[in-house]
Amino acid sequence: MIKLFSVKEKQKKEAEAAKEGVKKQTAGELRVQKDMTELNLSSTTSIAFPKGPDHLLDFEVTLMPNEGYHAGGEFVFSFAIAPVYPHEAPKVKCLTKCYHPNIDLDGNVCLNILREDWKPVLSINSIVYGLQHLFLDPNPDDPLNQEAAKVLREDPRQFAANVRRSMMGGYVCGTHFERHTC
Repeated sequence: MIKLFSVKEKQKKEAEAAKEGVKKQTAGELRVQKDMTELNLSSTTSIAFPKGPDHLLDFEVTLMPNEGYHAGGEFVFSFAIAPVYPHEAPKVKCLTKCYHPNIDLDGNVCLNILREDWKPVLSINSIVYGLQHLFLDPNPDDPLNQEAAKVLREDPRQFAANVRRSMMGGYVCGTHFERHTC
């Protein structure tokens, strides 16, 4: 009987030691895994994990629009996801300085589902679609970059020229942009 007890005790300790080696995933990580398996990326979109595949809550999405004002450009967005995701929207920032009415020069993105319209039923896919839509149809009526929005509203041809100049690595309205074309 004593021997049986010591065997059970040993098995219990081994099981506990095995559990310590396995990191318990947060609800946010589990949901991100689910979102990643359901991602439907087009040929103009890619995803990367610069910190490694174990860092699911920090990744980058690259958009390469093939139509619209920003066609031919390459725009990298960082995603930082809180462990309480999906109850809190991811923090998304544009790492590529770009001339866009809904993205300011610091990379902040004006996308309603990242703020007041976020709901836990939305996913990473929803955000990627929203970002793609910003490049297909910039919204000058809800801008972060007031200057770009004004030019788009008043002179769309000049806006297109400014976008091209910025993507080629030039100056627009006194601001220098690095080249970011595909």
